[in-house]
Amino acid sequence: MTTKPAAAAARATVYGYPRQGQHRELKKAIEGYWSGRVTADALHTTAAELRRTHWRQLAGAGIDEVPTGDFSYYDHVLDTTVMVGAIPARHRDAVAADALDGYFAMARGTRDVAPLEMTKWFDTNYHYLVPELGPDTVFTADSGKQIAEFEETLALGLTGRPVLVGPVTYLLLAKPAPGVPADFDPLTLLDRLLPVYAEVLADLRAAGAAWVQLDEPALVQDRTPAELGAAARAYRDLGALTDRPKLLVASYFDRLGDALPVLAKAPVDGLALDFTGRAAANLDALAAVGGLPGRRLVAGVVDGRNIWVNDLSASLTTLGTLLGLAGRVDVAASCSLLHVPLDSAAERDIDPQILRWLAFARQKTAEIVTLAKGLARGTGAITAELAANRADLASRANSPITHDPAVRARTGTVTGAHARRAQPYAERATAQRAHLGLPLLPTTTIGSFPQTAELRTARADLRAGRIGTAGYEERVRAEIREVLAFQEKVGLDVLVHGEAERNDMVQYFAEQLTGCLATQHGWVQSYGTRYVRPPILAGDISRSEPMTVRWTAYAQSLTSRPVKGMLTGPVTMLAWSFVRDDQPLGDTARQVALALRDEVDDLEAAGTSVIQVDEPALRETLPLRAADHAAYLAWATEAFRLTTSGVRPDTQIHTHMCYAEFGDIVRAIDDLDADVISLEAARSHMQVARELAAHGYPREAGPGVYDIHSPRVPSAEEAAELLRTGLRAIPAERLWVNPDCGLKTRGWPETRAALENLVAAARTVRGELTGS
Repeated sequence: MTTKPAAAAARATVYGYPRQGQHRELKKAIEGYWSGRVTADALHTTAAELRRTHWRQLAGAGIDEVPTGDFSYYDHVLDTTVMVGAIPARHRDAVAADALDGYFAMARGTRDVAPLEMTKWFDTNYHYLVPELGPDTVFTADSGKQIAEFEETLALGLTGRPVLVGPVTYLLLAKPAPGVPADFDPLTLLDRLLPVYAEVLADLRAAGAAWVQLDEPALVQDRTPAELGAAARAYRDLGALTDRPKLLVASYFDRLGDALPVLAKAPVDGLALDFTGRAAANLDALAAVGGLPGRRLVAGVVDGRNIWVNDLSASLTTLGTLLGLAGRVDVAASCSLLHVPLDSAAERDIDPQILRWLAFARQKTAEIVTLAKGLARGTGAITAELAANRADLASRANSPITHDPAVRARTGTVTGAHARRAQPYAERATAQRAHLGLPLLPTTTIGSFPQTAELRTARADLRAGRIGTAGYEERVRAEIREVLAFQEKVGLDVLVHGEAERNDMVQYFAEQLTGCLATQHGWVQSYGTRYVRPPILAGDISRSEPMTVRWTAYAQSLTSRPVKGMLTGPVTMLAWSFVRDDQPLGDTARQVALALRDEVDDLEAAGTSVIQVDEPALRETLPLRAADHAAYLAWATEAFRLTTSGVRPDTQIHTHMCYAEFGDIVRAIDDLDADVISLEAARSHMQVARELAAHGYPREAGPGVYDIHSPRVPSAEEAAELLRTGLRAIPAERLWVNPDCGLKTRGWPETRAALENLVAAARTVRGELTGS
């Protein structure tokens, strides 16, 4: 294909960039500040250096307009809460006393004050802090952060574009504050919020900003006529302002649907749209509304959420079509590059042939620049780049890694019968209670225990060759002995081995499955200072040998109480990895499920009576449009059942989910057919228990009573009161007692205290129920 030059030179831009730095400098500085080892001034200096480094990287690569304001110490939605002055009442004194410490108090809580609720950012694995609003909320503008970071780009001689969470999305993401009726709609505060945005926009214009980007990803979800009307009103009013920069309204992650004509008609200066994956439908929809004549279109044609090289020719075809639909077309990634690692060139352990298939943030930036050059000057200007890209795509398509005949033959034999337990739940429950002999309100944890500095050092020493495998494994066995001894002493009923041998709940398995790749430096932010290295599911998946059996069996040999086998489920393996995009997700999930099914069967054969298959990502991977839900949930729940359905009736299957809106998928949770489910519930005050009850969920459940994402240690009475709340929705014979999530990120002192209180709470409430 030959593309003629665009009438106006296309610009290259991005919506956001990874925050952490090449060596996670931001994480280390923030955690150093929390521990008292780093001063506030030193933290601010590190952050400023990182911002300058990132902007210079972008500009040096050829990005014409760099984003500002997307950098955050914890979360960009929390930054928006600060920008609009919506500080919860319980945090106002802390913020007034010290803005930075108050900011972190909202994110993490303190000994005495709970943090904001945290949940997933749309269908990604990034977590945001949920705004708390009510009818008495008073918004006040604080544009200091946005102005300061924009002015930093000016000092570097760069063109910056401030990026803000849009007012409609901000309100749609919010929840009623504690004490506010649950039916309060934060969107009713729109007219109160818009003047604050107007003030921020005026401040940015005064600072010299030519354009400001307002992100409205909530509009790619199904929205009511009232919500669409609110969006129309918001951008009518903001567009009508005279003292403002040019406005670029951005959406991403899916197609806009009915919201596209609303935004296309709004008096704003440009739209930034996603044209990848499901959002490719935006192209025809934009044509249907007559395009954006005389206005700017920023075309997200490079996938900002996955790590595969872009098909440059296909993207140029899309861009060529878009040229006729807008006054000017610029090139971008589909969303912020926050969701991918920084630089694939840092990976030294990946086969160079495979490395050609990968594009992290810096490589995606180069792709965007190449596409902008091709759009502006014609394909003749990027002949070499197109040839290299075609070779990379062919290398991947023809690789034996991506096509394993044995794996494909096995998946081809799967039928619906393979994905169903042989006995109904009622029969299984009777067999499991007789076999396990657990008390009323049984206590357990979710799986992981604190990963101590000694463990991390031992793992690093093993990688560096400073210790041998035997020495490392003895360190792991010692940790398992300590974890088991503590659990028995504190009085937990179903124990875990603590996962001392695991670096990450997904990476650990991916490193042992064929068709998967692990990175050394592919860090991606999950929340706050929590960074993960998502594996890469590059080809067909299978298991060559048991992955967890010997460690679980060793733990079971140390105690007479049941020890749970711990696995990560197939949907979460996909969701928390960079998954191949050359076949349907359901096909990949089925391959992973069959590999895990082998592990489940081996655990049972080794004497494990309780097996937990975690699926925290089931909700976050739910498509953003309701029309796509049924197809996704069909293969997702089938994959879980395929993993777990081969066991005896007296083997108890658990699953776990956390930090998501569970009410949207209660029917699917039921369809998993797990015997026990544990869920996050502490920050949301047992909301999930009420949702399960409303659905008539018939099996056992453990809504969490200890929020492990905060350093707060809940008192025994606080945990007991949450249990009593849970009992109002779930019968005692089906209620478990557990934390919200794994304890890997917590320290031992708080873990000991919190679990002691958790067990004490269970005993107290158990006594209230039995009169003993």
